[in-house]
Amino acid sequence: MRNVNELYELWREKAVADPDLAAELDLIAGDGEQIGDRFYRDLSFGTAGLRGVLGAGTNRMNVYTVGGATQGLADYLNSEFDSPSVVIGFDSRINSRLFAETAASVLAANGVTVYYYNDIVPTPLVSYGVRRFKASSGIVITASHNPAEYNGYKCYDHRGYQMTDEAAAKTYEFIKKTDVFDGVKRVDFAAAVNSGAVRLITSDVRTGFLEEVLKTRITPDAPAKADLKIMYTPLNGTGNLFVRDILRMSGHKNVKVVASQKLADGSFPTCPYPNPEIRQVFEEGLKLTADFPADLIIATDPDADRMGIAVRDGAGEYKLMTGNEVGIMLTEYILRGLKAAGRLPEKAVVLKSLVSCDLVADIAAAYGAVCEDLLTGFKYIGEYITELESKGQADRFVLGFEESYGYLRGVHARDKDAVVASMLVAEMAAWAKLEGMDLLGYLQSIYAKYGFCGNSLANYKFPGAAGMEQMAGIMAHLREKAPADLGGLKVVSVADYETGEITDTATGEKTKLGYPASDVLIYTVEGGSKVVVRPSGTEPKLKIYISAKCPDKASADELSASLAKDAQAAAGI
Repeated sequence: MRNVNELYELWREKAVADPDLAAELDLIAGDGEQIGDRFYRDLSFGTAGLRGVLGAGTNRMNVYTVGGATQGLADYLNSEFDSPSVVIGFDSRINSRLFAETAASVLAANGVTVYYYNDIVPTPLVSYGVRRFKASSGIVITASHNPAEYNGYKCYDHRGYQMTDEAAAKTYEFIKKTDVFDGVKRVDFAAAVNSGAVRLITSDVRTGFLEEVLKTRITPDAPAKADLKIMYTPLNGTGNLFVRDILRMSGHKNVKVVASQKLADGSFPTCPYPNPEIRQVFEEGLKLTADFPADLIIATDPDADRMGIAVRDGAGEYKLMTGNEVGIMLTEYILRGLKAAGRLPEKAVVLKSLVSCDLVADIAAAYGAVCEDLLTGFKYIGEYITELESKGQADRFVLGFEESYGYLRGVHARDKDAVVASMLVAEMAAWAKLEGMDLLGYLQSIYAKYGFCGNSLANYKFPGAAGMEQMAGIMAHLREKAPADLGGLKVVSVADYETGEITDTATGEKTKLGYPASDVLIYTVEGGSKVVVRPSGTEPKLKIYISAKCPDKASADELSASLAKDAQAAAGI
């Protein structure tokens, strides 16, 4: 049994070197709830690295938990590689630079060469850097689109995508053996730079990245011809210079940046939840549309790996488009454009997460392309691209996306990339304008061609230790007692990705799924609509995804609501 009070007293004794953490620990003296929440567990290290609330304690992001994780990573790398090296980047969040310098200092003390971005950069730059420098690993200090009180520590393997389960498990074993106070080697960061143990990454790497992104264009002449009005917000994050540069380099001349969200600021003063999926982050930009009636508003999250858009309709109102809708449009736009230009590869491949819209498979099939469903997590898309590359077939990859606003085109990175996504969506909007459409009209033309599929997502928060147990209980309950009907329709199959089997509910026959184990349940009902239930891998949330295959939006909305209501009841939420 873990003694949280003993750990608390140990931290009060050992963390005195950090006055902020020491003051925080003094402040919670005698508060059992606060002490319990900070010390009931260690931040877990998995394929997504670490992520948590900033503060003092084993269940918080601080210089000690970051140092301990990095010592474990260094021990793992030294056990696997003769001369290991790591690329490090960081975003605009609170303490991101501090944590990046801490990681670099620990790695350098352990004989690991560090390639260090000395200013904030988008997450895909680290994936790109790992491949460019042939590094053993990569670290990004970011909590993606989480609220300001969070930060994180994301790890890549030598291929430029997130660590595999095996590598993460080995690293975690080393981390668990590390005393975060007395077992972490460190050198002075400035001294490590002067000695060459930490090598500052030069501007030609940034240029090389942007040049690779430009290679992925479909209709390069459209931006200059259409003169699209674009508003862009980096949400006080890393996308600012990179997205603005790629839009300029690709031919867009009429781009306005939201001034209040332009500069790096980890407190995110105008968007406390800097997630481009939600309308609130667009409000600052929408205020400016009276003087600048943008055709398209683009928002990238703080580490610029996710991108969301709002589009002005014929009545002058702005509508947000979902990650699935953007993925549908990009699939059609890219495949159509490549075919028209005679550049569509044989057996082209579109990769998507299995919770993303199934209509993409119909679009791919129409062009003779293959659509592969993969587990949630962009590392699986990265793995697939790397496998294609190993066979000399990297050109077959045309698009990868997740409904959670992550997209990748090109093989320059192995993670989602809001820089390339912003460029392609802006180009697609310019092309559509030349064709007499906005993106809303373009999406409707795609539905007219392939049929309608409505997609929705409900998030249920379960914070703290009790929340983790509650989510586990819900998933166990659903496995024990699967619903027979959802939305008034019979459940025809249940796919359990933890056991790796799909069950035909009529016959009871079980078939192997062929995926790595993952805590995901998928219920398919009559007619092909689906309900997916899974805990988030990065936040204390349970997610329920609905995919409603219907003749039109009205019937899809009705079925979606019914499916969601029954799924919530079945889960006991």
